[in-house]
Amino acid sequence: MVAVLRRIISPLILPAIIVGSICGLYVYRTHHNVEAQLQAQKDRNAELQLIVERLSTERRVADLLVTDQTPDASGQLRTTLLFVEYDRHGEALPARRFVIDGQVVHIDALVVKFDGRYVQQNDSLRGHSVALFTRIYGETQSPQSAAQIDEPGKIPPAYRGTDARASSFENQLWSDFWRLADDDAYRQSMGVRVAQGEGVWRPFEPGYLYHIALENNGGLNITSEKVPGIFTDLLPQKLPPK
Repeated sequence: MVAVLRRIISPLILPAIIVGSICGLYVYRTHHNVEAQLQAQKDRNAELQLIVERLSTERRVADLLVTDQTPDASGQLRTTLLFVEYDRHGEALPARRFVIDGQVVHIDALVVKFDGRYVQQNDSLRGHSVALFTRIYGETQSPQSAAQIDEPGKIPPAYRGTDARASSFENQLWSDFWRLADDDAYRQSMGVRVAQGEGVWRPFEPGYLYHIALENNGGLNITSEKVPGIFTDLLPQKLPPK
């Protein structure tokens, strides 16, 4: 009886082993493929998150602080502002002082916005919008009487560096700014999406620090935060000379 069973079962063992091996290989490959797909999806999600962060990140351009706001002899309110820009490495540049008429401060700039693909790629030259501040003036002043901030047609101090390639490219942006705005073919050759003038304005008050920031793929924003009293007491000592 045992011998008969052996003769019946033996031919079935090898096929069963083969079928089992095939099933095991299929399960392994399926599991491996699923893991690979999951990892690829995780990598893609991480890449998309970086792109979103680069597109939405703001680069601080300047800080402004009201150091004095009092009427002059004629009764006209005069606002004195401490203006500080930052270089590529976040280091403060020499502070400047501007005196404007009124409480509402207008700050104009020329802004270059690059094609979004360069921001996504974190391109070293075109990975973020750039701005050149043109003028600052008060609510009762005309733009023609405004104080000049950056030198027209020149690389703003905040962007100057030792990279000759970047300097050459940025110098071309500012020297040919209005050509960028008007010449579509030239604009595309430079990877520029928009070149235009922009301005931010709002009432300024003592006791607040005002931040002007430039979106990586957008324009200017202005925000404020309360300055702790201990610092405001020290401000007159930090004013640059007239």
